Amino acid sequence: MASNWGTIDDTIHITMWVTGAVFVAVNLFLAYVIIRYRYRKQRRSHYDPENKKLEIWLTGLTTIGIAALLAPGLLVWGAFVSVPEDAHEVEVVGQQWHWSYRFPGEDGRFGAVQTRLIGPDNPFGMVDDAAGQDDVLIQSPRLVLPVDRPVKMVLRSKDVLHNFQVANFRAKMDMVPGQVTYFWLTPTELGEFEVSCAELCGIAHFAMRGRVDVVDPEAFDDWLAEQPTHAELAALEPGDPEAGEAHFASCAACHGSEGQGNPDLNAPRLVGLEPWYLERQLELFRAGARGTHEEDTFGQQMRPFAAQLPDRQAIVDLVAYVQALPDEPVEATLSGDAERGARLYRTCGSCHGADGQGIQATNAPRLAGMHDWYLARQLRHFREGIRGRHAEDLYGHQMVDMAQVLVDDRAVDDVVAHINTLAGGGEE
Repeated sequence: MASNWGTIDDTIHITMWVTGAVFVAVNLFLAYVIIRYRYRKQRRSHYDPENKKLEIWLTGLTTIGIAALLAPGLLVWGAFVSVPEDAHEVEVVGQQWHWSYRFPGEDGRFGAVQTRLIGPDNPFGMVDDAAGQDDVLIQSPRLVLPVDRPVKMVLRSKDVLHNFQVANFRAKMDMVPGQVTYFWLTPTELGEFEVSCAELCGIAHFAMRGRVDVVDPEAFDDWLAEQPTHAELAALEPGDPEAGEAHFASCAACHGSEGQGNPDLNAPRLVGLEPWYLERQLELFRAGARGTHEEDTFGQQMRPFAAQLPDRQAIVDLVAYVQALPDEPVEATLSGDAERGARLYRTCGSCHGADGQGIQATNAPRLAGMHDWYLARQLRHFREGIRGRHAEDLYGHQMVDMAQVLVDDRAVDDVVAHINTLAGGGEE
């Protein structure tokens, strides 16, 4: 479903025939030797340490075989890395366990980046230079590409070895920390295709998924124009708690005047959650990517309230107000085997932190200090696909996969019981 990589098939077929012929020849030769030189009491072996004729034959045949294997692969590799002059570029950034993307702006050049500058406020490690101001930054694992237009995929990793693969495109490449790799392709069919990491990169490797949407050029241009540039993100106004207080009035009816939550209304606490996580969940509710499943009754109740927020600035202001509310401890309401839950939590801790403090780099919110009844319900919803299966909830898909380690309700209660013992409050 991308540019004609038929030569890859040809290389695989040639490899199969060459190695297959060698496999058959070697085994026939072994069978002949076993029969021809089987043990006989009166027979003695002949010692012949030097046989130049045999060595010449073996060297020649081996050379021909290796050349037959390497030559097609080198030709394919040459085509794989020889980027057409009319190709546009997109940078793919891999990290545990997330994909993000960067497009050059109107100047057609990528701005400089430095790994040491990567942080919560600068996830791409952008250097403050003129070339990078108009770079388009996509922090979602969803990438859009135009059909029938060659694209150079520039690849880098923030942390460990990854591999960017879209199986339908018949193309992939390793992402090596400290290096920049690349390949190119031309998408030839419209559709949605899954991105996966094809290099073992940690405990959540299997959940490192993304999506590539191949669309018409006009739709691609419209999508790209909607995405923020580095300069626009840097110029965003911080949230205004005073403006957010007015928006919070409707939230307080369920979540409490201080965001402490209300179990009787099935409303979890909001205080203590990171601003980036609250903003994302409100965006998902407002866009219909969360709270649409027929079995997510309380999520459906939340959607109309999120829809009252007119724009992103309203969300940012509301979250800023929540951050100013006091963070009081909550009481445990569930019982479970915390010791057994500690073993189950090892998987969770890879993203959420050993102390349940939440780690923005892995897009994992704080768990410690949250309402246990709410955590248990969400884990069951993830495990059953009630939450996280919407096409636009790409991080939810990861949690659906990870929640499968909790095989029953007892496992859910045990891991939540362990979370109740954690004291994590800040972020790593």
